[in-house]
Parts: sequence; C-alpha cells; structure tokens
Amino acid sequence: MSNKNSIAIVGASGMVGRKLLEVLEEIDLNIERLYLFASKNSAGDKLTFKDEEITILELTEENIKSRHIDFALFSAGGAVSLEYAPIFVRYGAVVIDNSSTWRMNSNIPLIVPEVNPQAVLAHSGIISNPNCSTIQCVLPLQVLKKYGLKSVSYTTYQAVSGSGMKGNADLIRTQKGESPTFYPYSIYNNILPQIDIFLDNGYTKEEMKMVEETRKILELEDLEISATCCRVPISNCHSVSMHIELEKPFKIEEIMEDMRNFPGIILLDNVSEKVYPLASIANNKNEVFIGRIRKDCSNPKKIQLFCVADNIRKGAATNTIQIAKLLIDSKTT
Repeated sequence: MSNKNSIAIVGASGMVGRKLLEVLEEIDLNIERLYLFASKNSAGDKLTFKDEEITILELTEENIKSRHIDFALFSAGGAVSLEYAPIFVRYGAVVIDNSSTWRMNSNIPLIVPEVNPQAVLAHSGIISNPNCSTIQCVLPLQVLKKYGLKSVSYTTYQAVSGSGMKGNADLIRTQKGESPTFYPYSIYNNILPQIDIFLDNGYTKEEMKMVEETRKILELEDLEISATCCRVPISNCHSVSMHIELEKPFKIEEIMEDMRNFPGIILLDNVSEKVYPLASIANNKNEVFIGRIRKDCSNPKKIQLFCVADNIRKGAATNTIQIAKLLIDSKTT
C-alpha cells in the first residue's frame, strides 16, 4: 500500500484555494498527485505548485470519478460543498470543508488540531473546518479550560480578506473614494458592526457561528457565550478581544506560562515594552498570537486577553491541511 497521497483542492482559483497551495508547499503531506478544481470559468487556467504548472479542472462528477483522490480540500462556498462533498466521498475521498455547510451537523467532526484532534477519527467522509475567528479563539480557551470556563464574550475586528476577493476589492475601491459594491457602507476609514446577515435574535449569522462552534469544539454545550463581530479596514488578519469568566482561582503568571507552552500559540505580552499581538506580526503566520492578558478590574474571576491570527492561513488553509495531516499520521502510527 502506497504511503503517498492524492490531494484535490476544490475552489483552487479563490483566495483560500491559492493559500492552500502555498501552505501545501510548507507542510509535507507526501503528495503523489495534486488536482485543482474550480468552476467552468476558471477551468483551463494554470496555477503553480513546487515549480510545476497544474491545469485547473472543471468541477464535475465525471472529472471526480475518473481520478483517485484521497483528500479533497474544499474552499468553494456552501452551495458547492453541499452538492459536491458527498460526490467526492462516494468515490473514496475524505472531504475537509471550509464552508459552514456541515459544521453543526452532529455526525460531522468540527476540528482544530491543537484542541480536539481525537474527534477527527469519528468522521464518515466529511470533516468541517471551523469559522476563522472561532479557530483562533478556541486555542486560548482550551488552555483555560482546566480552570473551568463559565462565560465567554467575543468582540472581533475582522479583516476584509475574510470576505474573500470581493472584500479586498471593496477596500481598495472605497479608499479611492468610490462607492462600495459589496459591503453595505464604505469599509475605508470605517468599522462595520455587521458580518453576514442579521438573525431574529439580533445577532448576525457570523456571531452565532462563533457561539455554536465554540461550544461544539470544546464540548461545552452549556457554555455562556456571546459575540459582537465587526469588519475593519485592514487587508488581512483577524483580532479578537476575549472576556472570559473562570470557575477556579487562577494566577495570571501561570496562565501566561500555560499559553507560552501550548502548541500553536505564541505569547506576546510585555506591556512595559509595548509588546502585544498585532495584525502586522500575525500576517502570513500559522500560529495564534496572544497578549494583553489581565484580570478584569471589576471581577476577580474574569480575565481579558487579545488574540490575533492570519484568518486565511490558520483560519482556513493551514488548519485544513493540519487536519489532513492528522488523518495521514493516524494511518502510519
């Protein structure tokens, strides 16, 4: 039996698809064949992987069934995932999907490898990659879990790259003084307290994703949690202010040490030297950056911290590939 893997990227021409290619050059999945799929509009275009030009295939069932594929890495939107993920599974692939389509399905694992790697083996062909902001936040929450998590409040500052190429285009457009065509208002020189549509409870869909996904990943279905998600006029990297109430006594110094030693986290916390996480530091990095850790000044059971990560890398491409690597490693051990 070959130890090499045949990988497909679905949505290869998009922002996350291209980042998947980039990260695949860094994280070795022992690739034998790499297939790129996209819509009819992009079919025939070429992308480069390890100095080799690969032609993008049109996403059709015929093109899927005629090729042996071990892992299909999806970043093509919810409708495409809903239609084509089961087709890839039918022909023998494991799908790792970046859309929200399958995340809250109780039969489909929602995975952040540093937090719940054991859950990956429960898959039946489809594995979900969480929301980008959720991914970066559950790492520090996993560190704090030993103190007992009572409540969590998120305030996010999310870059336009979280909206894909249309978000970046709107930032450039409105910087020039032109009217927005994607966001409801100009994103330049502005903060929009809305990401995705508003729901009947007054929260946006993005905010409820963070609430529900955090509970599922941490296996804390009764965790008190809320979120306010804002779009800010920077190109890349999401920042999150986290306000957390713990059940057990804690010392900030011990929590900092725990953060420092946790896989995937880089602690940047020295306020006397103005050292704290920044989007400019996290950009194009695979790690989650944590800082500004402090006790709440009004409640000794609460702490606050600031969390920054590259939403296209760790929040999408890197996490997806780390999931695939978990599965590959589980077969070889």
